[in-house]
Amino acid sequence: MDRQIAATKVIVFVLCLLPAAHYGLAFWQDTLSANPVEAFTRGLGDWALYLLLTTLTITPLRRLAGLIWLMKLRRMLGLFAFFYICLHLTAYLWLDQFFDWTEIGADILKRPFITAGMLTFVLLIPLAATSSKAMIHRLGGQRWQQLHRLVYPAAMLAVLHFTWMVKADVVRPLIFGLIVALLLGLRLWWWFADARKPLVEQRRRIIPIRFRR
Repeated sequence: MDRQIAATKVIVFVLCLLPAAHYGLAFWQDTLSANPVEAFTRGLGDWALYLLLTTLTITPLRRLAGLIWLMKLRRMLGLFAFFYICLHLTAYLWLDQFFDWTEIGADILKRPFITAGMLTFVLLIPLAATSSKAMIHRLGGQRWQQLHRLVYPAAMLAVLHFTWMVKADVVRPLIFGLIVALLLGLRLWWWFADARKPLVEQRRRIIPIRFRR
């Protein structure tokens, strides 16, 4: 089983690199579109969103389908999502704004989709920085889990960033929004169910005592 997981990790690693290689080569050869900078930047951002949502899908698949082995891929997929976000941001800063920090600051303040994108990046920084096993031990399991719940608002902001950016195309933003709503809704339902379990067990212990009286 360990060999199969290791082989799966290698395959997933290579597959996650393919979009970056595709867009990098296409940009170098100038075969993307009439506006290569926009196509390059948006393509990398699309894959950041795909991988972020894929990472969020792993826990529901584990709980609903019993695919426990997918948990071993979650850290890699999460780091690749952050990797593509960094590429997306770098393309915007470099190729679109040429590191004009005054213009970049004005963009962040005046354009809502840029604001949402920057907030997404900021929220994901501590998650990427604490993704190692050493940081889990240092923070403790509970504190680490609480910190990594930042991925939930980050995912919502990422979808909002995408929605405001594409403007006319309402189909994909709607699909991504429904996916995030489903994934977070399932987690909320499970949280309420887990929170009720102690109360239900306590009632079960009290009821037989009442009947004996």
